[in-house]
Amino acid sequence: MLASEKGQKRLTDVLQRRILIIDHEPEHRAHLTRMLEDGGFQNILTAPSGHQALSVLQLSLQEGQSDIQAILLHTRLPDMDAYSLGRRLHEHVDLGTIPILLLSPPAADQAEIIRSGYTVGATDILFDPIPPTELLPRLTTSLFLKIERDLRKHRERELQTELVNYKATEARLEYLVAHDDLTGLYNRRRLEQLLELSVISAHHHQRTGALCYLDLDQFKVINDSEGHNAGDNLLVHVAAILRDLLGNHATIAHISSDEFAVLIDNTTEHVAMETAEAIRQALDEFKYQAGKKTYYIGVSIGVAMIYPRDKVTASEILAQADQACYMAKVKGRNRVHKYNSGDSVMHALQSDVYWGPQIRHALTHDRFRLVFQPVLQLSDDKITHYEVLIRMLGDEDQLIEPANFIPIAERMGLIQEVDFWVIGAALDWLHNLPAHLSHLAVNINLSTQGLADPALLPLLRDKLRVTGVDARRITFEITETAAIANIGQTRKVVEQIRALGCQFALDDFGAGFNSYNYLKHFPVDYLKIDGIFIVNLVNDPVDQALVKSMIEIAHTLGKKTVAEFVETAEALKLLKEYGVDYAQGHYLGKPQAALVRY
Repeated sequence: MLASEKGQKRLTDVLQRRILIIDHEPEHRAHLTRMLEDGGFQNILTAPSGHQALSVLQLSLQEGQSDIQAILLHTRLPDMDAYSLGRRLHEHVDLGTIPILLLSPPAADQAEIIRSGYTVGATDILFDPIPPTELLPRLTTSLFLKIERDLRKHRERELQTELVNYKATEARLEYLVAHDDLTGLYNRRRLEQLLELSVISAHHHQRTGALCYLDLDQFKVINDSEGHNAGDNLLVHVAAILRDLLGNHATIAHISSDEFAVLIDNTTEHVAMETAEAIRQALDEFKYQAGKKTYYIGVSIGVAMIYPRDKVTASEILAQADQACYMAKVKGRNRVHKYNSGDSVMHALQSDVYWGPQIRHALTHDRFRLVFQPVLQLSDDKITHYEVLIRMLGDEDQLIEPANFIPIAERMGLIQEVDFWVIGAALDWLHNLPAHLSHLAVNINLSTQGLADPALLPLLRDKLRVTGVDARRITFEITETAAIANIGQTRKVVEQIRALGCQFALDDFGAGFNSYNYLKHFPVDYLKIDGIFIVNLVNDPVDQALVKSMIEIAHTLGKKTVAEFVETAEALKLLKEYGVDYAQGHYLGKPQAALVRY
């Protein structure tokens, strides 16, 4: 049976459930009845009072269960308080699982009614006038959830009955340890155990298996905008769709908030990919209703094959499927991607998997540190400012070079946060310097993403205000490539930051051999000559000619020059002769956590 047909079958089953309307007003009872009938509900009872409703419910009980599946309870009752009735029903041993939708006339203090309603056990609260577009989806959702809860409880009762003679307490505990309480599916721990068995079976019995790793594309959007209850409800729906689609042909697990896994034993790559595509299509067709809004979910699926010839562990298979799922997201979401160990992008991803959590940990636990490299003013050989560089603390508090983590931060969209951390830490450092060092300034490297982030300007403005640091002591370094990538927008941002008093330096100047024409109108104060022209300056006439040319052009444009990678006294001497304004490099001072010299 197709997924759409099974979904229709489940909806038909819900519409056949018996609904009890409790409302004193005949016209309102009739109006609610018509709405439900127009929505497809076929089995509707009504009661004009609380006592009559109790009689109807008592008569509906058969073997401790009521055939009434949902109650619409209006606060307008002639013979008893609706909230007391709701509490009485909620606490009843046999009627307490029936969802109660509390209906109320319009009220000035809706918050108090909502609080009171939930306190006495209502599952939802609606206010008159109630349109069908609001009542029907919320009633249907309550019924779906009740059916899933009843199914879970039914399965639990079956399990308890089956294990009466085999220490039922221990068996129940084992079930809870292995299952996700919300969806009733296996949890991550149980999946890992079964995956280990699958890997062993593949090796010993020459059977191919597959693990599908599912990540719901729009879960966070729904969970954040509609609330955690809506998110939980969505997960229950997804679990039901997977059960309907896969039946007993695969092992299904809910392994984290928005992630599921499907383990398929004794299969082929073709069948595994077909199964993954069927899952993707079923969830792509699923429309999730939250109030008046309809959401399309979508799912990214990574597939990792378990081959008899491969010497891999269960944890490695799980990691491969996770990485393939990430690749599906990178390539546009709502698609299936199979793990391929030879994929160059996958190698970069593996690096991301290792460094990504460490970068996030460093951001949230203050595990970054600043180091400072002196910049020498060649006119008087004095240090007037320092370039601020970043290091990350490792597990043993060792300093990790930025080459190890900055490219990953750029790929993972974390570089802006790193930039902002450096800005905040650098301004705090300037603020805390003693008075006799208040003349010192700093250069701060700024990524393309950080420069384009709308949060940069307000963050910088606020930090300058809080610390009281003179903005003229701040120079931001941006690369030549970044500057001309979107020169119009870059120029606008640079001008806004310069208006605060900060300065800008064009880093790695000359490396890209881009046209000098844009420099006429680009608002930077310094040009930093790329180190590739400096390292061989003493022995390379071509580099000497290029450096002279860059210095002349910079000075003609009214910009100062900085030479990087100055490693020898001979290079420094030449640069002075050429008229370079500033220089930095290991010969003048390596990056250090404390000031090199004052």
